[in-house]
Amino acid sequence: MRVLVINPGSSTLKAALVADGETVENANVSITDCVAEVQQVVAGWTPVDAVGVRFVHGGPDHLEPVAVDDAVLADLEASVGLAPLHNPSAVAATKAVRESYPDLPVVACFDTAFHRTMPPEATTYAIPKEWNARFQLRRYGFHGLSHEYAAQHAAALIGRPLGELKIVTCHLGGGASLCAVDGGRSVDTTMGFTPMAGLVMQVRSGSVDPGLLLWLLNDGGLSVEELYDGLEHNAGLKGLTDTSGDMREILAGADAGDDECRLAFEVYVHRLVREIGAMVASLDGLDVLVFTGGVGEHTDRVRFRVAEGLRFFGVEIDPALNVPEEGGDRVLTGPGSKVEVLVVEAREDLQIAADVTAVLGS
Repeated sequence: MRVLVINPGSSTLKAALVADGETVENANVSITDCVAEVQQVVAGWTPVDAVGVRFVHGGPDHLEPVAVDDAVLADLEASVGLAPLHNPSAVAATKAVRESYPDLPVVACFDTAFHRTMPPEATTYAIPKEWNARFQLRRYGFHGLSHEYAAQHAAALIGRPLGELKIVTCHLGGGASLCAVDGGRSVDTTMGFTPMAGLVMQVRSGSVDPGLLLWLLNDGGLSVEELYDGLEHNAGLKGLTDTSGDMREILAGADAGDDECRLAFEVYVHRLVREIGAMVASLDGLDVLVFTGGVGEHTDRVRFRVAEGLRFFGVEIDPALNVPEEGGDRVLTGPGSKVEVLVVEAREDLQIAADVTAVLGS
C-alpha cells in the first residue's frame, strides 16, 4: 500500500510517501499555502492508495485512528482549540485532500490514541467530579505515535518480545514527554489534558503548581493571554535563558560559563530524571530505556546525565557507544547495565502508515 502521510507542525507541514513500510518520498509544505501545496504533493506522488493525517489531539470522542467522513471531520474541527498550534492545519490538509480526491480514503491518526490504554487511576484528575463529567476532562497524553513506534522498534532491536518488556520511552525534542509502556501498552505518561504538562521543554514550562498560576492571575496582575503566551511560548529552556531554548544553544552557553544556561540544563535534567523515576514506579520495574526525538537522538550529554541519575535502577551507558550527533538506531547499553538502553530514530511517518493500513484493512 502507498500511503501519503501528512504531519502538520506549528509552522510547516511534513509530507511523506510510505510504500509497503518504507519511506520513498519526503517534502515540507508551508502552513500558509498548505491546501494548494498538499494538492500538488498528492498529484506528484500518484498513485496514492490512502492518506494518513496526524492530529495532535482527537478530543474526547476519538481515542483510536479513524477513517474520516463528514461527521468525523466536524468533530475534529470542533476540537481544534485543544491543540491550536497543530490541529487547524491538520483539518485544512484533510479538507484539501477530500475535496480534490473524494475517492481517496483519509485516516486521522491521533497522538492521544496510544494512551487510551492508561488505567483510570492514571487518567483521572482529582478535581471536582462534576467538572470531569461536564467537560470530559482527563489526562490524554501526547506524542503517542512516537512512543508507540519507539517501544515496538526497541523490542525488535534487542530481539525480545514486546509483550514481555517494561519500557520507558523518552521523546525529547522541542516538545518532550515520557511514556511507561508495559507489554506494548501505555500505562502512564507525563503530558496531560494538553501538551503543556510534564517535562521542561524548549519553550513550554512543563508542570507548574496550579496555585502559582492562580497567584499570577489574581495577585501578580497577569492577564489570561499573558499567562498562556508565557507558558506556551516563552517558558522552558527559553524562559530561563537569553536563548531560543534550543538544547545546542543551552549547552554552548553553559560551556562558555553562562550561569543561566547551566541552571536551565540542570533544571531540565532534574525534571527528566525525576519523571523517569515516576514512570518506572508505574511499571513496577524497568527493562528498556529508549531515547528518541531530536534531543534524545543527538545529545549525548543528556543521555549520559540521565543514566547517571538512574544508576540506582541499574542503568549504565557505554561511553564508547554514546557518541554525540550520531544518527540512526543504536544500542548504548553498558557492560554492567541491568537495563537495555537504546536510541531509536523518531519515525512517526511509519507509525501513521501502519495505522492507516490497520484501519483500512479492518
